[in-house]
Amino acid sequence: LTRKCSEGKAKETFGRTEVIDNTLNPDFVRKFVLDFFFEEKQNLRFDVYNVDTRSSNLSKHDFLGQMFCTLGEIIGSPGGRLERTLSGIPGKKCGTIIFTAEELSNCRDIATMQFCANKLDKKDFFGKSDPFLVFYRSNEDGTFTICHKTEVIKNNLNPVWQSFTIPVRALCNGDYDRTVKVDVYDWDRDGSHDFIGEFTTSYRELSRGQSQFNVYEVLNPKKKGKKKKYINSGTVRLVSVSCQQLSRFMGMTHSRSNPSQPTSLHYMSPYQMNAYAMALKAVGEIIQDYDSDKLFPAYGFGAKLPPDGKISHAFPLNFNSENPNCVGIEGVLEAYFQSLRTVQLYGPTNFAPVINQVARSAAEVTDGSQYFVLLMITDGVISDMAQTKEAVVNAASLPMSVIIVGVGPAEFDAMEELDGDEVRVSSRGRFAERDIVQFVPFRDYIDRSGNQVLSMARLAKDVLAEIPDQLLSFMKSRGIEPRPPLPVTSDSPSVSTTTATNTSTTKHCNPHP
Repeated sequence: LTRKCSEGKAKETFGRTEVIDNTLNPDFVRKFVLDFFFEEKQNLRFDVYNVDTRSSNLSKHDFLGQMFCTLGEIIGSPGGRLERTLSGIPGKKCGTIIFTAEELSNCRDIATMQFCANKLDKKDFFGKSDPFLVFYRSNEDGTFTICHKTEVIKNNLNPVWQSFTIPVRALCNGDYDRTVKVDVYDWDRDGSHDFIGEFTTSYRELSRGQSQFNVYEVLNPKKKGKKKKYINSGTVRLVSVSCQQLSRFMGMTHSRSNPSQPTSLHYMSPYQMNAYAMALKAVGEIIQDYDSDKLFPAYGFGAKLPPDGKISHAFPLNFNSENPNCVGIEGVLEAYFQSLRTVQLYGPTNFAPVINQVARSAAEVTDGSQYFVLLMITDGVISDMAQTKEAVVNAASLPMSVIIVGVGPAEFDAMEELDGDEVRVSSRGRFAERDIVQFVPFRDYIDRSGNQVLSMARLAKDVLAEIPDQLLSFMKSRGIEPRPPLPVTSDSPSVSTTTATNTSTTKHCNPHP
């Protein structure tokens, strides 16, 4: 989705939907929230692509068509539903695209829910079923709009899905009695998912919590019409539900909420790692192999520290200012979880202090004997963009790289701006000497079946891909030649990495030739 900026400026990319595999009739889940101004002509352009690789560069993918309209045309269509023909490829029919628009309520509640199922129909010939749930919000004209999909649980007729968080206005637009329809499907690799059945409920019913009222029969209308003895295709049960209201005056991000609550990106679940921990472990376990002492300085940014509640944007996770090192990635994770129990997460989120701190260490060793890698994990809410750009431009002349992993559902436009793949970062008329920032959103690497090991492997592979070239670019720019091979001793050089997560970690590497 591209929209025209304020008068006199070029167009900007507003956002992208998720990718849906192997289908010619996709029903996208992601919604775009735009401010509507009756007195303005708000031009929009929608481009459709067939995704072939994991690259974020659209030129790497197949263009399928585009459509131009105004936001007013969508709003003014009967029922807020606009259907238009795609164009842009001469002599070829590109299909149609359908939009629905609805005015958002002022409801600021967010709900966290978890579901399980029992005795679902077996759909696979050689196995059981690979079930997932699809949630739909009912519209005022009687149609339904998809608003959430769960992950796929492989080969299981009694699945337990992971809990998920959704704005109540996305589920029912703040109308607690509005119908919510849920379809149950068996996942197929070719995209032709098999329909198991459906049921309906409402947010008011769901908010009652786990009870006999929140056990739903999964019904398949076709099977019910053909078989006289048909009862159901299984049942779905609400395991848990909780609701939280966001402040009207200070937007609380997911990462800032209480780590003991499932709504927090820092949630300390006894059953699985949160996204911050997964990113730390994925990247750290690979890069630690290039560090001789396995000591990782680890910092947090954006928190109130005990005992006086002072806000810090670069505090050691182990609370030892003299020695912020943690032993191995397991030591970093241990310090991270311990800090969550000690500090109060708090905005704003400033990147510059941590980048500058690592840069000061890198500035002390510019002879090529060490190279520093800063891993920053954040929810994308950056408060000091100007200062961060300045810090990146300054650090680009030093032996260091910065990896930023974005977690959660936020828009990461600001992070993309720091990643200089397309346009080199600049500050006050100065351009960065090298591209030293690599940004990736973790959600692009999450395995749909819930396999955390596979998700972490995909993330690490992409996020570390640019580090060797960045290291070489620094060495070449300084005329530093590879040294002769050294005998293996405790004094042999290594690589250093630093990690930072709304939290951050750093480590320096002593590169071998």
